[in-house]
Amino acid sequence: MTLRFAYNTNGAANHRLDDAIHLIKAAGYDGVALTLDIHHLDPFSETWAAEAGRVASLLEKLELTCVIETGARFLLDPNAKHEPTLVTADAAGRARRVGFLKRAIEIGAMLSAEAVSFWAGVPKPGVDHGEARRWLAEGLHEVAGFATEAGIVACLEPEPGMLIETLDDYAALDIPGLKLALDTGHCLVTGEREPEAAVREFADRIGTVAIEDMKRGSHIHLPFGEGDMDVPGVLEALEAVGFGKLICVELSRESHRADVMIPQALDYLRGCRRSGPVLAGRQETRRQ
Repeated sequence: MTLRFAYNTNGAANHRLDDAIHLIKAAGYDGVALTLDIHHLDPFSETWAAEAGRVASLLEKLELTCVIETGARFLLDPNAKHEPTLVTADAAGRARRVGFLKRAIEIGAMLSAEAVSFWAGVPKPGVDHGEARRWLAEGLHEVAGFATEAGIVACLEPEPGMLIETLDDYAALDIPGLKLALDTGHCLVTGEREPEAAVREFADRIGTVAIEDMKRGSHIHLPFGEGDMDVPGVLEALEAVGFGKLICVELSRESHRADVMIPQALDYLRGCRRSGPVLAGRQETRRQ
Protein backbone atom coordinates (compact mmCIF):
# COMPACT_ATOMS: atom_id res chain seq x y z
CA MET A 1 0.00 0.00 0.00
CA THR A 2 1.02 3.64 -0.41
CA LEU A 3 1.36 5.62 2.80
CA ARG A 4 -0.19 9.10 2.81
CA PHE A 5 1.45 12.11 4.44
CA ALA A 6 0.32 15.51 5.72
CA TYR A 7 2.10 18.50 7.27
CA ASN A 8 0.82 20.30 10.36
CA THR A 9 0.16 24.02 9.93
CA ASN A 10 1.51 24.68 13.43
CA GLY A 11 4.87 24.28 11.70
CA ALA A 12 3.99 27.09 9.30
CA ALA A 13 2.77 29.62 11.86
CA ASN A 14 4.49 32.54 10.12
CA HIS A 15 2.62 31.88 6.88
CA ARG A 16 -0.91 32.84 5.92
CA LEU A 17 -3.05 29.73 5.93
CA ASP A 18 -3.54 29.72 2.15
CA ASP A 19 0.19 30.15 1.59
CA ALA A 20 0.93 27.28 3.98
CA ILE A 21 -1.57 25.03 2.22
CA HIS A 22 -0.07 25.84 -1.16
CA LEU A 23 3.44 25.10 0.14
CA ILE A 24 2.23 21.74 1.46
CA LYS A 25 0.60 20.93 -1.86
CA ALA A 26 3.63 22.00 -3.88
CA ALA A 27 5.88 19.73 -1.81
CA GLY A 28 3.73 16.74 -2.74
CA TYR A 29 1.83 15.95 0.46
CA ASP A 30 -1.53 14.21 0.39
CA GLY A 31 -3.12 16.38 3.04
CA VAL A 32 -2.95 19.04 5.72
CA ALA A 33 -3.06 18.75 9.50
CA LEU A 34 -4.84 22.03 10.20
CA THR A 35 -4.24 23.45 13.67
CA LEU A 36 -7.07 25.89 14.32
CA ASP A 37 -5.58 29.13 15.64
CA ILE A 38 -6.08 32.87 15.77
CA HIS A 39 -4.52 33.26 12.31
CA HIS A 40 -5.43 29.89 10.80
CA LEU A 41 -9.20 29.52 10.47
CA ASP A 42 -10.00 31.14 13.83
CA PRO A 43 -12.92 29.10 15.19
CA PHE A 44 -14.12 32.05 17.28
CA SER A 45 -14.21 34.54 14.43
CA GLU A 46 -17.66 35.87 13.51
CA THR A 47 -17.00 34.60 9.98
CA TRP A 48 -15.68 31.17 10.96
CA ALA A 49 -18.30 29.26 8.96
CA ALA A 50 -17.68 31.21 5.78
CA GLU A 51 -13.92 30.81 6.24
CA ALA A 52 -14.32 27.08 6.81
CA GLY A 53 -16.33 26.83 3.60
CA ARG A 54 -13.66 28.74 1.72
CA VAL A 55 -10.84 26.54 3.05
CA ALA A 56 -12.87 23.43 2.24
CA SER A 57 -13.17 24.62 -1.36
CA LEU A 58 -9.42 25.29 -1.52
CA LEU A 59 -8.57 21.83 -0.20
CA GLU A 60 -10.97 20.22 -2.65
CA LYS A 61 -9.48 22.21 -5.53
CA LEU A 62 -5.96 21.14 -4.54
CA GLU A 63 -7.09 17.53 -3.95
CA LEU A 64 -5.89 17.58 -0.34
CA THR A 65 -7.54 15.85 2.59
CA CYS A 66 -7.15 17.00 6.19
CA VAL A 67 -7.06 16.29 9.90
CA ILE A 68 -8.16 18.96 12.38
CA GLU A 69 -5.76 19.65 15.26
CA THR A 70 -6.71 21.62 18.38
CA GLY A 71 -3.44 22.26 20.20
CA ALA A 72 -3.15 26.03 19.67
CA ARG A 73 -1.40 27.60 22.65
CA PHE A 74 -3.37 30.77 23.39
CA LEU A 75 -6.59 30.42 21.40
CA LEU A 76 -8.87 30.11 24.43
CA ASP A 77 -6.94 32.24 26.93
CA PRO A 78 -4.32 34.83 25.87
CA ASN A 79 -2.85 34.78 29.37
CA ALA A 80 -2.40 31.04 29.95
CA LYS A 81 -0.94 28.51 27.53
CA HIS A 82 -3.31 25.67 26.60
CA GLU A 83 -5.91 26.77 29.16
CA PRO A 84 -8.67 26.05 29.97
CA THR A 85 -8.71 22.28 29.46
CA LEU A 86 -10.97 19.30 30.07
CA VAL A 87 -9.42 19.01 33.56
CA THR A 88 -9.62 22.66 34.61
CA ALA A 89 -11.23 23.07 38.05
CA ASP A 90 -13.52 25.86 36.86
CA ALA A 91 -16.63 24.33 35.26
CA ALA A 92 -17.08 27.32 32.95
CA GLY A 93 -13.53 26.84 31.72
CA ARG A 94 -14.12 23.17 30.99
CA ALA A 95 -17.31 24.08 29.16
CA ARG A 96 -15.34 26.56 27.04
CA ARG A 97 -12.90 23.80 26.04
CA VAL A 98 -15.77 21.43 25.21
CA GLY A 99 -17.40 24.17 23.15
CA PHE A 100 -14.18 24.71 21.24
CA LEU A 101 -13.81 21.00 20.53
CA LYS A 102 -17.39 20.87 19.27
CA ARG A 103 -16.66 23.81 16.98
CA ALA A 104 -13.55 21.99 15.74
CA ILE A 105 -15.75 18.99 14.95
CA GLU A 106 -18.19 21.21 13.07
CA ILE A 107 -15.30 22.60 11.05
CA GLY A 108 -13.98 19.08 10.53
CA ALA A 109 -17.33 18.04 9.10
CA MET A 110 -17.29 21.01 6.72
CA LEU A 111 -13.78 20.10 5.57
CA SER A 112 -14.53 16.34 5.37
CA ALA A 113 -11.69 15.80 7.85
CA GLU A 114 -10.43 12.29 8.53
CA ALA A 115 -10.28 13.03 12.27
CA VAL A 116 -10.27 15.72 14.95
CA SER A 117 -7.45 15.37 17.48
CA PHE A 118 -7.25 16.78 21.01
CA TRP A 119 -5.64 16.13 24.42
CA ALA A 120 -6.77 16.03 28.06
CA GLY A 121 -4.81 18.82 29.71
CA VAL A 122 -2.69 19.21 32.85
CA PRO A 123 -4.39 19.38 36.27
CA LYS A 124 -3.29 22.45 38.19
CA PRO A 125 -1.47 21.99 41.51
CA GLY A 126 -3.92 21.14 44.26
CA VAL A 127 -6.46 19.53 41.92
CA ASP A 128 -7.39 16.01 42.96
CA HIS A 129 -6.55 13.67 40.09
CA GLY A 130 -9.53 11.48 40.78
CA GLU A 131 -11.81 14.47 40.45
CA ALA A 132 -9.94 15.56 37.32
CA ARG A 133 -10.52 12.14 35.78
CA ARG A 134 -14.24 12.47 36.46
CA TRP A 135 -14.31 15.88 34.75
CA LEU A 136 -12.32 14.44 31.87
CA ALA A 137 -14.70 11.50 31.42
CA GLU A 138 -17.68 13.85 31.35
CA GLY A 139 -16.06 16.04 28.71
CA LEU A 140 -14.89 13.11 26.61
CA HIS A 141 -18.35 11.52 26.57
CA GLU A 142 -19.88 14.80 25.43
CA VAL A 143 -17.28 15.49 22.74
CA ALA A 144 -17.13 11.92 21.41
CA GLY A 145 -20.92 11.73 21.27
CA PHE A 146 -21.09 15.02 19.37
CA ALA A 147 -18.44 13.77 16.94
CA THR A 148 -20.31 10.53 16.30
CA GLU A 149 -23.47 12.45 15.46
CA ALA A 150 -21.45 14.66 13.08
CA GLY A 151 -19.81 11.68 11.37
CA ILE A 152 -16.35 12.71 12.58
CA VAL A 153 -13.68 10.53 14.22
CA ALA A 154 -12.76 12.02 17.60
CA CYS A 155 -9.21 11.12 18.70
CA LEU A 156 -7.55 11.63 22.08
CA GLU A 157 -3.79 12.19 22.05
CA PRO A 158 -1.78 11.03 25.06
CA GLU A 159 0.56 13.91 25.79
CA PRO A 160 3.67 13.81 28.04
CA GLY A 161 2.95 15.61 31.30
CA MET A 162 -0.82 15.62 30.87
CA LEU A 163 -3.42 13.62 32.81
CA ILE A 164 -3.65 11.19 29.88
CA GLU A 165 0.05 10.80 29.24
CA THR A 166 0.58 7.25 28.02
CA LEU A 167 -1.08 4.73 25.77
CA ASP A 168 -2.02 2.75 28.87
CA ASP A 169 -3.81 5.85 30.21
CA TYR A 170 -5.78 6.01 26.97
CA ALA A 171 -6.50 2.29 27.03
CA ALA A 172 -7.95 2.58 30.55
CA LEU A 173 -10.66 4.97 29.32
CA ASP A 174 -14.06 3.61 28.40
CA ILE A 175 -15.45 6.23 26.04
CA PRO A 176 -17.55 4.92 23.12
CA GLY A 177 -16.38 6.24 19.78
CA LEU A 178 -13.13 7.74 21.09
CA LYS A 179 -10.15 6.74 18.95
CA LEU A 180 -6.42 7.17 19.60
CA ALA A 181 -4.37 10.03 18.20
CA LEU A 182 -0.93 8.40 18.22
CA ASP A 183 2.05 10.73 18.25
CA THR A 184 4.83 8.25 17.67
CA GLY A 185 7.47 10.56 19.12
CA HIS A 186 5.72 10.64 22.48
CA CYS A 187 6.53 6.95 22.92
CA LEU A 188 10.20 7.90 23.01
CA VAL A 189 9.51 10.59 25.61
CA THR A 190 7.58 8.39 28.03
CA GLY A 191 9.61 5.26 27.27
CA GLU A 192 6.49 3.11 27.55
CA ARG A 193 6.82 1.34 24.18
CA GLU A 194 8.82 1.52 21.00
CA PRO A 195 6.82 3.56 18.49
CA GLU A 196 6.55 0.74 15.95
CA ALA A 197 5.33 -1.62 18.69
CA ALA A 198 2.67 0.93 19.65
CA VAL A 199 1.46 1.05 16.05
CA ARG A 200 1.00 -2.71 15.93
CA GLU A 201 -0.57 -3.00 19.39
CA PHE A 202 -3.12 -0.23 18.92
CA ALA A 203 -3.72 -0.64 15.18
CA ASP A 204 -7.47 -1.15 15.53
CA ARG A 205 -7.88 1.93 17.73
CA ILE A 206 -5.73 4.47 15.88
CA GLY A 207 -7.69 7.32 14.31
CA THR A 208 -4.77 9.55 13.32
CA VAL A 209 -0.96 9.47 13.53
CA ALA A 210 1.67 12.17 14.03
CA ILE A 211 5.33 11.63 13.25
CA GLU A 212 8.54 13.56 13.80
CA ASP A 213 11.94 12.87 15.29
CA MET A 214 12.56 13.03 19.05
CA LYS A 215 15.27 12.12 21.50
CA ARG A 216 14.45 9.61 24.18
CA GLY A 217 13.12 11.32 27.29
CA SER A 218 12.95 14.78 25.73
CA HIS A 219 9.66 16.25 24.49
CA ILE A 220 11.06 18.36 21.67
CA HIS A 221 9.82 17.86 18.12
CA LEU A 222 12.87 17.56 15.88
CA PRO A 223 13.44 17.36 12.13
CA PHE A 224 13.98 13.84 10.85
CA GLY A 225 17.50 12.57 11.41
CA GLU A 226 18.12 14.64 14.56
CA GLY A 227 16.65 12.29 17.16
CA ASP A 228 16.28 8.63 18.10
CA MET A 229 13.19 7.73 16.06
CA ASP A 230 13.47 4.66 13.85
CA VAL A 231 11.41 6.32 11.13
CA PRO A 232 11.66 3.47 8.59
CA GLY A 233 10.58 1.05 11.31
CA VAL A 234 7.52 3.16 12.16
CA LEU A 235 6.55 3.48 8.50
CA GLU A 236 7.01 -0.26 8.04
CA ALA A 237 4.67 -0.89 10.98
CA LEU A 238 2.05 1.51 9.63
CA GLU A 239 2.23 -0.19 6.27
CA ALA A 240 2.00 -3.64 7.87
CA VAL A 241 -1.21 -2.79 9.74
CA GLY A 242 -2.74 -1.23 6.63
CA PHE A 243 -2.96 2.31 7.98
CA GLY A 244 -4.49 4.29 5.13
CA LYS A 245 -5.14 7.64 6.79
CA LEU A 246 -2.89 10.67 6.84
CA ILE A 247 0.42 10.44 8.71
CA CYS A 248 0.95 13.99 9.95
CA VAL A 249 4.40 15.57 10.25
CA GLU A 250 4.44 17.84 13.32
CA LEU A 251 7.38 20.24 13.49
CA SER A 252 5.88 23.08 15.53
CA ARG A 253 9.29 24.59 16.32
CA GLU A 254 10.26 24.96 12.66
CA SER A 255 7.91 27.72 11.47
CA HIS A 256 10.83 30.08 10.93
CA ARG A 257 12.06 27.81 8.14
CA ALA A 258 8.84 26.20 7.00
CA ASP A 259 9.70 26.87 3.38
CA VAL A 260 12.64 24.49 3.78
CA MET A 261 11.24 21.99 6.29
CA ILE A 262 7.96 21.26 4.51
CA PRO A 263 9.58 19.75 1.40
CA GLN A 264 12.61 18.38 3.29
CA ALA A 265 10.46 16.34 5.69
CA LEU A 266 8.53 14.70 2.87
CA ASP A 267 11.73 13.95 0.96
CA TYR A 268 13.03 12.17 4.04
CA LEU A 269 9.87 10.12 4.49
CA ARG A 270 9.79 9.17 0.82
CA GLY A 271 13.45 8.23 1.00
CA CYS A 272 12.55 5.74 3.72
CA ARG A 273 10.05 4.07 1.38
CA ARG A 274 11.98 3.98 -1.91
CA SER A 275 13.27 0.86 -3.61
CA GLY A 276 15.15 -1.69 -1.58
CA PRO A 277 14.30 -3.48 1.65
CA VAL A 278 13.11 -1.51 4.64
CA LEU A 279 16.12 -2.73 6.61
CA ALA A 280 18.45 -0.89 4.24
CA GLY A 281 16.57 2.33 4.84
CA ARG A 282 16.74 1.82 8.60
CA GLN A 283 20.48 1.24 8.50
CA GLU A 284 20.98 4.35 6.39
CA THR A 285 18.98 6.40 8.90
CA ARG A 286 21.14 5.22 11.76
CA ARG A 287 24.34 6.16 9.93
CA GLN A 288 23.23 9.78 9.55
